[in-house]
Amino acid sequence: MTTIRQRRVGKGTEAAEDQPSEETNVKPDGKIPSDHTGGKLWNILSVTVGGIVAMSLGLLTSVYVATLHENDLWFSNIKEVEREISFRTECGLYYSYYKQMIQAASIQQGLHGLVYDNKTESVRTINILERMNVYQEVFLSILYRILPIQQYLEPVYFYIYTLFGLQAVYVIALYVTSWLLSGTWLSGLLAACWYITNRVDTTRVEFTIPLRENWALPFFAVQIAAITYLLRTHLQPVQERLTLMAVFIATFLFSLTWQFNQFMMLIQALALFILDCLDMLPTAKVTWLYIIQISGLLLVCVLQFFNSMILGSLLISFNASVLVARTIQKNLKKGGLLNRLGKLILHVLLVLCLTLLINKFIKKILNLESDEHIFKFLKAKFGFGATRDFDANLYLCEEAFGLLPLNTFSRLSDTLLFYVYVFVLFLMAVAAVIVAFRNLSGSNQVKLMEKMEECTITLKPDAAYSLVHTVLFGCLALSTMRMKYLWTSHMCVFASFGLCSTEVWKLILKCVHLYTSQRAQVLKYSIPIITLLYISYKFWPGIMDELSELREFYDPDTVELMNWIKSNTPNTAVFAGSMQLLAGVKLCTGRTLTNHPHYEDKNLRERTKQIYQIYAKRSPEDVHGILRSFGTDYVILEDSICYERRHSRGCRLRDLLDVANGHIMDGLGENAPDLKPALYPRFCEEIKKNLPSYTTHFTRVFQNKTFHVYKLAKHK
Repeated sequence: MTTIRQRRVGKGTEAAEDQPSEETNVKPDGKIPSDHTGGKLWNILSVTVGGIVAMSLGLLTSVYVATLHENDLWFSNIKEVEREISFRTECGLYYSYYKQMIQAASIQQGLHGLVYDNKTESVRTINILERMNVYQEVFLSILYRILPIQQYLEPVYFYIYTLFGLQAVYVIALYVTSWLLSGTWLSGLLAACWYITNRVDTTRVEFTIPLRENWALPFFAVQIAAITYLLRTHLQPVQERLTLMAVFIATFLFSLTWQFNQFMMLIQALALFILDCLDMLPTAKVTWLYIIQISGLLLVCVLQFFNSMILGSLLISFNASVLVARTIQKNLKKGGLLNRLGKLILHVLLVLCLTLLINKFIKKILNLESDEHIFKFLKAKFGFGATRDFDANLYLCEEAFGLLPLNTFSRLSDTLLFYVYVFVLFLMAVAAVIVAFRNLSGSNQVKLMEKMEECTITLKPDAAYSLVHTVLFGCLALSTMRMKYLWTSHMCVFASFGLCSTEVWKLILKCVHLYTSQRAQVLKYSIPIITLLYISYKFWPGIMDELSELREFYDPDTVELMNWIKSNTPNTAVFAGSMQLLAGVKLCTGRTLTNHPHYEDKNLRERTKQIYQIYAKRSPEDVHGILRSFGTDYVILEDSICYERRHSRGCRLRDLLDVANGHIMDGLGENAPDLKPALYPRFCEEIKKNLPSYTTHFTRVFQNKTFHVYKLAKHK
């Protein structure tokens, strides 16, 4: 098992100024009065300083995570095989295609090897570009080959530096989003500082570098920044068109780099739908965003050789349904409160029914079953019946797919982020409810509220979108821990925006009858600055200590296994084992696999379940027959799985297999009444006894403290 051990080695002050919102100092025709030349120059200076601060923070974040990665692994000093092993589980699989493209005789041969791949899944030829989101590895490998940098920079460094560089894009996008929402770059500075000081909960790039989300989330943040700008008022037609283009490019890149893109954008589409129904966003802009989502996803579908999972996505069905339903119900936003509520209920029901019908029809036509495991998982997770499905339980038993741990909130509270976030969320939610009610009500109620100027509450479209976005992604994060990185990064943006927002402080001061514009401005700047000083005082020493802590990669058993495979097995050998380990086998040795961690294919899921019978209670004849049916030459058994203690009873891999096979689980505890005792002992334990019934089919050829490799007999 991979571990990290202690390394053995010898002995500005920034002016924060507000960038006025577009409504300030702007005439109805969009022109700035000429007598504000001084203010215009000051705004230019503020934008310049804010931009420099944004780029500086982005670069510092990149250097920070790169330094942490180097300090944790001593990456520059360890061997190549150790570097590759450090790309654990699916990360190693994705990086292997970058390595494959680099080592190919030509770019054309490299692409041909990906389109007609017969080493990732034995006895099958699959199209990697169709099945997996690896265009980023293809692009990066081509860039590395054509640029004159081979003699200065190793391929692995070109790869990891690109990912760390994307963190700069990520931070700058968060900074800009917060700046746009609040009108001051001080808000962006606070958002970036919160992102960095809450690094444990906002990113994991430094130890899971090739993970798809590390490629995708920077583009998602850019998309959100572009949408935030798009939803501002007084945009010129040229500005709007350029912004729509930026949204499309960011949406396309986000979709291209992550297989879960459709589910993230579905949540985004739901946010747009809710706000459009409540008349809180311009309908024309929402329509463009729906179209951009569909267009971006369809373009990715074309590049992925018409991947059926994309065509059958709920996002395409939902967006199409919304556009059709809106065409049918043309007078949706007219009438009084009860009339509009009735229309909205019918509209929501119509959209849901159309979505299900269209999605069902597409999946029926395409015979699509690639994503069925996700819906099984969701059904079981939210209590709609227990399941014995192996794939669903494999997800349910992983901590990453469980509920968000409570200690997350204590960490976020240490930086004051969670407290500020809840405070701002409450105020904005109250404002949103009032504005939504006013929008749905008739003109009489509107006039009545307008007469009471001190009680009038407004919510700008970009702030409304940010509110619903953070609520929906917060619900996703609370239910599934792995998705918290989508929420926590936006939490930094939302909290900093609220703390630096004139509207928020105006609302608070009016509630306590203390409002003056001067007081609002003082609070808008003083509270964020105090917060920044607190964060700096409390966390700067810890960051310095973290950067000075030196450790090194240490996994001698896996290194020994990989070196043995490269030296003692033919290049054409086929290996079976756990998904996570086999990804490393492919990367480090180039041998053919029976299964791998990219789980988005029904045939692969069934194959993995069969391969995992090596940890079930099956006869040696059965296991040998299963493995040989996939062309297996060698099987790798891991003690950490066979004698697993990481999970509790019922969630160990051997327990999931026993239940799926109808066998009673090991150990003390209850079993379902229909489970029966197995006819055979557990294969991974019994094979080590070298009994004749096992040695007839399997010969041990390698062993260390962690791994046992057996060669399969070729007889029938």
